[in-house]
Amino acid sequence: MREFIEKEIKERFKNNELEKLLDSAILETKNKKIAFTTDSYVVSPIFFPGGNIGELAVNGTVNDLTAVGAFPEFISLSLIIEEGFSFEDLRKILDSIKKSAEKAGVRIVTGDTKVVDKGKGDGIFINTSGIGFIPQDVDLGYHRIEEGDLVIINGPLGLHGFSILVSRENIEIEGELKSDTAPLNGLWKALYENKIEVHFMRDPTRGGVQGVLNEIAESSGFDILIREKDIPVTDEVKGLSEILGIDPLLMANEGKMIFIVKKEDGEKALEILKNTKYGKESKIIGEILKKGEGVLKYETAMGVVRILDMPYADPLPRIC
Repeated sequence: MREFIEKEIKERFKNNELEKLLDSAILETKNKKIAFTTDSYVVSPIFFPGGNIGELAVNGTVNDLTAVGAFPEFISLSLIIEEGFSFEDLRKILDSIKKSAEKAGVRIVTGDTKVVDKGKGDGIFINTSGIGFIPQDVDLGYHRIEEGDLVIINGPLGLHGFSILVSRENIEIEGELKSDTAPLNGLWKALYENKIEVHFMRDPTRGGVQGVLNEIAESSGFDILIREKDIPVTDEVKGLSEILGIDPLLMANEGKMIFIVKKEDGEKALEILKNTKYGKESKIIGEILKKGEGVLKYETAMGVVRILDMPYADPLPRIC
């Protein structure tokens, strides 16, 4: 996907905003910095433990705006519905969209609805776009990353990806496993209001934490080190990972944000995040090393350091 976007999309539509390949485009006017994003949701199954396609669409859009330092305000909603799709299920999805938007503090302000022939739409697809506003004193980006910065994540990895896998394949497990889908603008608001020096943010969806940190290392030129002992993983995810041979670092998350913060602000940032609804299990998982080859390094529990490459393929398609 990364190669496709670089060669087929970016090369054709070259411009200053697209060149950055951030979660949202940053558009500057005389008086405001506007964040604009769009995304399409084709998750299968539509209903999964912990959420559904509607909730996912709102939260995903909110988080993409948040990742560039914006405070989300407006969302569009477009529905592509397959002929014969259950009205009861459609109402459930719309109700969850309403609740999710209210929870995130955003408004659905425009949209579109199309119906396609039976057998041509796999139930329902959703497209959203979002607009948020970035404070003038906020400047996030690869150019802000510095040696010594700390890497923080706001909770356990792989919950969304593994919940989709369990639901799709009807795998029975001990314990409870739910998607982590959630709006994360509240975490950013708490850090911003407490004047924490955040240099970069990114939500690790497709490609997981390993994919996102590889992108950050490659784009910034800094090597990054993360430590196995510090990476939060639930017992359910750990068990599935061992049985199925899928590393949680590669699995998608829909309620997690990677924060790269100034070293001196690391502990304070952690304390602030732990006092938010979706940041109670936040942990510092690594640090930014010197400029080098721009690679991601992984220190195992045994103290062995190895390179984690960019994921070659998605271990589980259609997770969002």
